[in-house]
Amino acid sequence: MRKVYLDKVKPGDKIARTIFQENGNVLLGAGIELNERYIERLRNLGIDILYIEDEFTADIEPEDSVREETRRQAVSAIYTTMNAFRDEKLTKGKTIAPDMGRNFRAVFGSIMQDLATRPNLLVNLTSIHSKDAYLFQHAFNVAVLSGIMGLAKGFNRNQLEELGIGALLYDIGMTKMPMKLLTHTGPMTEEETALLRTHPKEGFDLLRKYHDISIVSAHCALQHHERYDGSGYPRGLKKDEIHIYAQIVGLADTYDALVSPRPYRKRYTTSEAVEFLFAAGGTYFDLDLIKLFCSHISVYPVATTLLLSSGQTVVVSQNNELAVHRPRVRVIREADGNPPKSPYEIELRDERHLTIVKEL
Repeated sequence: MRKVYLDKVKPGDKIARTIFQENGNVLLGAGIELNERYIERLRNLGIDILYIEDEFTADIEPEDSVREETRRQAVSAIYTTMNAFRDEKLTKGKTIAPDMGRNFRAVFGSIMQDLATRPNLLVNLTSIHSKDAYLFQHAFNVAVLSGIMGLAKGFNRNQLEELGIGALLYDIGMTKMPMKLLTHTGPMTEEETALLRTHPKEGFDLLRKYHDISIVSAHCALQHHERYDGSGYPRGLKKDEIHIYAQIVGLADTYDALVSPRPYRKRYTTSEAVEFLFAAGGTYFDLDLIKLFCSHISVYPVATTLLLSSGQTVVVSQNNELAVHRPRVRVIREADGNPPKSPYEIELRDERHLTIVKEL
């Protein structure tokens, strides 16, 4: 399979990787043959990339950092919990999500079990989802990224659990924001910006009421928009005044937001997002934390289509943990535009004369 942008997809192409709805259920399953109606529906749902079956890359399959079932269960839990808080008026007089701490401890435990079985900690998040699912899928991705960072930093089991619960629930304050702010596509007024900036405190106030959720986990909600140079909010904290969990969650939040399509902009490629983070070193985030984070990012994930300086079109077939910018690639189109006579691969780390021009 290979990853392609929706505008390059044509009727007759078959979906190779399942596309999800906001609650974690299947929108379109693998193996579905696309037609004009399906393609237009995907476009209306804000989906801009997908994985398709391809004869030259049939054996190339990106391995997600976590199993599909783990993702589905986690997103379902996030979806159910956030909607319960959003519909608070309907549950008046009742404790909302009374077992939230225990439930999310189990959710993050499943994530960590999946990560523990991986041969390396290179991130490869391959799920495709509708724009309405962004808040829930985004929280899941942030938790996976944060878990990998916790492992990389050598956190113990208790620290990983505190970080993980905080990462899964860090944006719960968004449930107190008007829906129009979540779907805003244009510039915000000063009043709208001021209101949106209250969501970290709203989230913290929600989480600290739960005796089975650590107060440092709650600080992930409160501090995830603080920045290393003091330019963040709500308190303008600097450097080590920001809890390390919140620094990790804030970094993961920014990265996953960059590589996701938003109503007001196109997604960044992985390499563009990594470049953005390094440019933010010492200002938005601690540079050493950025270096550690980016050392675990697949800059060119498996199944990504690339254009080489030779004019050849290739698909990433394998990442190299020691040289994340130089993957192994499979040629699917020669410089003259024709497919190769027989499939062959290039190990870019050994071919210094070749450079990657762009992602296609």
